[in-house]
Amino acid sequence: MPGSSQRKGAIRRKPKGNPTAGSGGRVRQGLEGRGPTPKAVDRTKHPAHKRAKAKERAKERTPGRRGPDRKDSEATVEWVYGRNPVVEALRAGVPINALYVAEGTERDARLREALLIATEHGISLLEVPRTEMDRMTSHGAHQGLAVQIPPYEYAHPDDLLSRAYDAGQVPLIVALDGVTDPRNLGAITRSAAAFGAHGVLVPERRTASMTASAWKTSAGAAARIPVARATNLNRALKSYKDAGLLIVGLDMGGEVELPELVAATEPIVLVVGSEGKGLARLVRENCDIIVSIPMTSATESLNAGIATGVALYEISRRRSS
Repeated sequence: MPGSSQRKGAIRRKPKGNPTAGSGGRVRQGLEGRGPTPKAVDRTKHPAHKRAKAKERAKERTPGRRGPDRKDSEATVEWVYGRNPVVEALRAGVPINALYVAEGTERDARLREALLIATEHGISLLEVPRTEMDRMTSHGAHQGLAVQIPPYEYAHPDDLLSRAYDAGQVPLIVALDGVTDPRNLGAITRSAAAFGAHGVLVPERRTASMTASAWKTSAGAAARIPVARATNLNRALKSYKDAGLLIVGLDMGGEVELPELVAATEPIVLVVGSEGKGLARLVRENCDIIVSIPMTSATESLNAGIATGVALYEISRRRSS
């Protein structure tokens, strides 16, 4: 500046008698830092924290509690009748209250086998008048033989998480949306048990139930893996998501092909839709990823049971490797 005695680039000095005010320690405190980074489980928005909280909630549940999601408001006993269906149900290990034989029924190999299996498994044997069996089976073609199957006791959705945490494993749950064929439910339950899933979740309405047909198709797997029932499927999926699980939808229009699912080793809920309609809109919106199974153009789609088996195999393969 013209007239200034200081040269360019020199350090300007404050005149004595006008001291600079101190920072009050703010600069020193800022340089000290904020301490070590908290662990993932201690950060409230981290998936690890959510999983830990979900594990605590699951442990707080009373084992075997019959919550509102577990109670079947339309539960009734189911009758299976006819010699071949009864023998098949007994062979498959379907839970049976009692075996009924009509008075005067002709004995053959199927009746003798039914009586033998029932005796070996401690199933009650009851002989009733033929008119009474006609009434019990609504005059169906019972051939003098019928079994009574109790209502299935569904697990609570939280029980499936508890099963995974108690085993020290990464959760894998299969949820069904719009699957109405009991045989598909049985096949899916069988695949879930075979490939290490911790349970199957079904909505309360508009879905297949664990009937005798589902039990038989599961080939005994229904006795080894729990099936849970949710009053509202979307609400249950959101609860799983809050617990840190990844919601993976299985649908033909998926943006990721199954072999490219790198998240297979993460905690997962695999959501399977119906063969015709696929995933419902709201369920699809709740999914984090939509995956599809690559197929040749000659095949339009796979049924829900086969598609679920293929997907679970791939997830299991990735986890084991």
